[in-house]
Amino acid sequence: MDFVAIINQFFESINGLLVQFFFYDILFFSESHRFPFVVFLLFGSAVFFTLRMGFVNVRFFRRAVEIVSGKHDKETSKKGEISHFKALTTALSATVGLGNIAGVAVAISVGGPGATFWMIVCGLLGMSTKFTECTLGVMYRKKREDGHIMGGPMVYLKEGLAQKGWKKAGVFLAGFFCVICIGGSFAGGTAFQVNQSLNAIAMTLPVLENHTWIYGILMAFLVGLVIIGGLRRIALVTSKVVPIMCSVYILMSLFILFTHASEIPSAFLSIIQGAFTPAAGFGGVLGVLVTGFQRGSFSNEAGLGSAVIAHSAARVKHPVEEGLVALLEPFIDTVLICTMTALVIILTGAHINPEYADLVTNQRGAALTSRALQEGISWFPYILSLSVFLFAFSTIISWSYYGERCFSFLFGEKRSLIYKLLVLAMVFMGAVATSTNVMQFGDLMILGMAFPNLVGVLLLSGKVKESLKDYISKYA
Repeated sequence: MDFVAIINQFFESINGLLVQFFFYDILFFSESHRFPFVVFLLFGSAVFFTLRMGFVNVRFFRRAVEIVSGKHDKETSKKGEISHFKALTTALSATVGLGNIAGVAVAISVGGPGATFWMIVCGLLGMSTKFTECTLGVMYRKKREDGHIMGGPMVYLKEGLAQKGWKKAGVFLAGFFCVICIGGSFAGGTAFQVNQSLNAIAMTLPVLENHTWIYGILMAFLVGLVIIGGLRRIALVTSKVVPIMCSVYILMSLFILFTHASEIPSAFLSIIQGAFTPAAGFGGVLGVLVTGFQRGSFSNEAGLGSAVIAHSAARVKHPVEEGLVALLEPFIDTVLICTMTALVIILTGAHINPEYADLVTNQRGAALTSRALQEGISWFPYILSLSVFLFAFSTIISWSYYGERCFSFLFGEKRSLIYKLLVLAMVFMGAVATSTNVMQFGDLMILGMAFPNLVGVLLLSGKVKESLKDYISKYA
C-alpha cells in the first residue's frame, strides 16, 4: 500500500466512525432517508435566536455597519487585542473560503438550484445565531497571564454553565468542544481548503494533477510563516488579504451576471421552485433543505462557535457591540458571495453539463466553479486560481488560530507549537487525499462543533437578551 492510499484509508476509517454518530435515519413521507441531525439543530436554533433577540439581524444591521466603519470608535474602550475590523476580517477569512466556491457547487450538484434558497435562509437566520454566540464570547472572555485573550465557546461553556450550577456539565462540554474544534481545524479548516483549492488550480496548472505533493509543501511553508507569529500577525495578514480576495472574486462573478442579465430572473425562479419541489430519491423538499443548510452552515459557521474565538479578542466597550459586528459575517459570506457563486453556476449550466459530470460525481466543487467562470471568459480560471489560493490560505491561518486556542485551553500555551506543527502536516495530507474523503471528514468535524456550542448558547441566551436591552438603553 503506497503513502497516498494510507492517507485515504485514514480518512475513510474516521469518516466511517463519525457517520454513525452524526447521521440518523429520518422518516419523511413514508420514505426513510439518512440526514445529519445537527443540520436540524442549527436550523431550529437559528429560528429561536432570531425570535428571542427580536430580529436583531434586521433591526441592527445598519448599526453593525457603522461600528465596523469606525463611526462609534469614540464609544469604544481599549480592552482587547484587535480592532472590530480586524476581528471581522479574521473571522471572515475563515468563513469566506472554499465553502463559498466549492461548497456551493456541490450543494447545487446534489440538491439542485433549490439548495441555494435554503443557503440564503441559512445566512439570514444565522446572523442572529452569530450575534448571540459572539456576544457571549466577549461577556465571558478572560485575559491570561501572558497577556493574550482567551475567549470562545470553551470559556462560556465552562464559566457560564458553572454559574447556573452545572459545573461538571460545563467542563465536559468545554472539553468536548475543544476536541471537536481541533479536529475541525484539521479537517474543514485545513485539509478541505487545500484539497479543493488544488482541484481548481490544477485546472490551470496541469502539472499539479500528478504532483499534488508540490502544492502541499508550498502551502505548508507559507502557512507556517504566518501562524507561528500568533493572532496579531494573522490579523494583520487577513486584514490585507480578505478585502482583496473578496473584491476579485465578486468582480469576476458580477461580470458573468451582467453578461447573463436577462436570464437572472429565470435563474431565481428555478431557485425558488427547486426549494419547494420534491426531488425524487433525495428526501424531497427536506433533502434540498438539508443540503442547502448543511453547505450554508459549513460556509458561514453560524452556531459552530468558531468565529467567537476571533471576536472575543476585539477591543470593545460593551459585549453586544462585537455581537453586532459578527452578524455581518453570514450576510457577506452566504447571502452575498454564496448567492453570486450559485447564480454563476446556474446561469452557465455547469452543474448539468455532461462534460463536467466527473467533477460533479467526485464532488470537485472548486473545479466545477472554475469551469462555470470559464464559460464567461476563457482566462477567468487563471484569476480564479489566484483567488482560490488566497481563499484557502486565509481560511487555514484563521482556523489554525481557532484550533490553537482550543489546544492551549486543554494543554496550556507552552504546547501550542505542537498543534501548529500538526496543522502543517494536515496541509500536506489534504493535498494528496481524495476530494470525497476530505469533504466528508470536514463536514462531520465542522458541523459536530455545533452540538456542545449550541447547548451552551441556548442555555445562556437569556444573558444575551439582558445584555442587548442594556446596550439599547445606553448606546442605541
